[in-house]
Amino acid sequence: MPTAADRNSRDNRIMQENIRKQNPQTTDPGGSPDPMPQPDPKQGNDDRHPDTAPSQLRRLGQILRILKKHKVTRGMDPVKFRQILEDLGPTYVKIGQIMATRQDIFSQRYCSELEKLRSDVKPMPFETVKEVLTEAYGPDLDKVFTRIDETPLGSASIAQVHKAWLKDGPMVVVKVQRPGIYQEMEEDIRLLRKASGILKLSDVFSSVVDVNVVLDEFWTSAQQEMDFTNEAQNAIRFRRDYEDCAWLSAPVVYEDLTSRKVMVMEYISGCEIDDDARLDAEGYDRHEIAMRLGTNYITQITDFGFFHADPHSGNIRVRDGQIVYIDFGMMGTLTDRDRRLMKQAIKALAVRDTLKLTDTILTLGVVKRPPDYANLTQSIEEYVSIYCENSLEDIDLPAMVQDLFTICHEYGIALPKGISMLARSLVTFEGTIEVLDPSTNAMKIISTQKASLLSSDWGRDLQHVLTRLQADADHMLNMPVQLSDILSMVRRGQLKVNLDLQGADSTIANFDRMINRIIVCLLIVALLMSSSIICTTKMKPEFLGIPLLGFAGFFIAFCMSMWLFVKMLFLHQKNKPF
Repeated sequence: MPTAADRNSRDNRIMQENIRKQNPQTTDPGGSPDPMPQPDPKQGNDDRHPDTAPSQLRRLGQILRILKKHKVTRGMDPVKFRQILEDLGPTYVKIGQIMATRQDIFSQRYCSELEKLRSDVKPMPFETVKEVLTEAYGPDLDKVFTRIDETPLGSASIAQVHKAWLKDGPMVVVKVQRPGIYQEMEEDIRLLRKASGILKLSDVFSSVVDVNVVLDEFWTSAQQEMDFTNEAQNAIRFRRDYEDCAWLSAPVVYEDLTSRKVMVMEYISGCEIDDDARLDAEGYDRHEIAMRLGTNYITQITDFGFFHADPHSGNIRVRDGQIVYIDFGMMGTLTDRDRRLMKQAIKALAVRDTLKLTDTILTLGVVKRPPDYANLTQSIEEYVSIYCENSLEDIDLPAMVQDLFTICHEYGIALPKGISMLARSLVTFEGTIEVLDPSTNAMKIISTQKASLLSSDWGRDLQHVLTRLQADADHMLNMPVQLSDILSMVRRGQLKVNLDLQGADSTIANFDRMINRIIVCLLIVALLMSSSIICTTKMKPEFLGIPLLGFAGFFIAFCMSMWLFVKMLFLHQKNKPF
């Protein structure tokens, strides 16, 4: 019987072989995927080469015909944008689905509409499925499976799922990747990158989407999703994290049968979590399931920083008294820093510390432009006053998340991917809980865990304090040397100081307008004085008995006075610059 080391060695060889055969992407010496992988010219016949000019021209022609069909030159709205993405195919559908989760970047109208993007597509023919399986396991599939159900359990843009029976008897689920989907998506990404400069110049698209943000995030997510070994490792990690929990589980993954394009895992029958009639018939307490599910989800976030990012009812089953998650293609991760800042934000919200909450959001997010700190603080103050007046059980979680996204979007604050995924997953989770037990909501569950959310990890806090003390001591020891260097730079004239006053743009603009008006007034006074002096002379020529030059000076001064009067009286009321 092979040992664990033998199995791991064999699995590694299988994985490496599949990487060479199936994946055209390259990796750097550190092993991280290249943001724009290059295709392998020696790939199999089932995958087309994305660099061929005719292929790119055909695809570009298809895109242009679809854009013409939807009359994009006449403007863009959320419904039209969703329909365009659906017609453009799986790459664009996936991009739209990612956009729908980033309400901190894109407007609410578009995100709400893009949530309707359908994930189900026309199934692959079973012969195509068999070809992929034959490539993975060899020509004799009977040595692996006794039977494969030809009717798919589900069909999506990247993969298709079938029920099957292994040679030794267990029922399993086989997830099969669509042939050529990697190359198709890569080709679309290449075209989009080439066109991104043009799209930025188009008011139609620039008001809807930041092309580079979406492409970078999409391509990273798509590469991970098209490598089924990532999903397999997610399921294994989740199952390991909760192996001591008697009422929570995940499917067993058959690692020796899983590769980049095929994944085999335990078939979970059980009861769908939104099937109220069956749950009641089998004697389950739906309120208890909802509370346990919510408590576990908080644990995923706070204790492990590894959470299910798509907890809708279709991804959760109840089997033999256990809650079982069945799909791990979309998982979120939070760093220790993110979790610490999240707890800090929750504490600030609980005690209504607006300044602390504002600073935490700015620290947590990526600020795209200099923030208007005063107005941002005011917006956070209004946000806190709205949601802190009520008890936790009465708070509308989707509205609370949406309002926070709206504030971040308004002030150009992009939240980290893990935080934005968490926010969207909490909204999804809220819907799942309400369907399971209408008397329960996510905020009610969170209220029962309030103490743990607000509690401090004294060991970690002490370690953080000691680390800061050591760093501060090092800085103090280096301070005399640094001060000496600064003084030397001052003596040599090498020190320059740049002063940037945030929020001072409007003040400077007002000061500039005031100076301009003073200068105009001085010019008027100078013209009046010089013209008066000229009028006391007998300078020729004359007009109406006075020197013409003096008359011209009076006339110009009168015109400038009237112009200044109109500017100050009318345009100032309309807040227009002088």
